Amino acid sequence: MAQASESTIIEPLVRDLVEWITKEPRQYRDVIDTWRTSCPRLMVWEAASDRGFVERKQLDGRGSYVFATEAGRNFIQS
Repeated sequence: MAQASESTIIEPLVRDLVEWITKEPRQYRDVIDTWRTSCPRLMVWEAASDRGFVERKQLDGRGSYVFATEAGRNFIQS
């Protein structure tokens, strides 16, 4: 059986993460709790963040939230 490439595996997961965040801004701790992985080869949060699809912002008195960027919204629409 041929091995699936890392990008083939992670792309749908990155898309799912960005779509989830696009629906509404999420608290950073909720994003990390929901999307963290113990497998170093499948770092969904890191991939989405490194690609500029999501960004973390500190909201006054409300804590840290994660928002989808314009690049992230374009990614899920493509």
